[in-house]
Amino acid sequence: MDVFSRTFLPAAAETAVPISTTSRHMPVFRRCVSPNERTVLVTRCQRPDQPMQGDYLLLLTRRRLVVTQETLLWRRLRLHLNSELRHLDHVTWTTDSRAGIVELAVTAVDGIRERFLIKAGDPARASRIEALFGYAFLARPLDARSGAAA
Repeated sequence: MDVFSRTFLPAAAETAVPISTTSRHMPVFRRCVSPNERTVLVTRCQRPDQPMQGDYLLLLTRRRLVVTQETLLWRRLRLHLNSELRHLDHVTWTTDSRAGIVELAVTAVDGIRERFLIKAGDPARASRIEALFGYAFLARPLDARSGAAA
């Protein structure tokens, strides 16, 4: 079993994503992520500027951010965002611990600003998601954040 497979399901269970949801999205994620990448976070999210567009599932690894969308009516899957972390600009996240909500905002390579709202449900889980974002986005080597060659 590869690293991605070993780490994906425990990460999804940590944020209470049902197995049926992860199973539907897994083929899309497999096309985007290499087998030796460790999953940092898997969680459901919404786009606050487009609340009726369907459900989104966010996958974060140490190298990549992938977001898939499942349409409401036909439950069709599509890839919404697939980017290496080093290609994302102006990455910010804010946490409302009392409400158990984390908002992630990134600017993708195409210059479009993406916002994702994660309803963690409780302050402890929101705090954990905030820490995982710090681990993925702030713990990168300085040369990787600036885009310079190592």
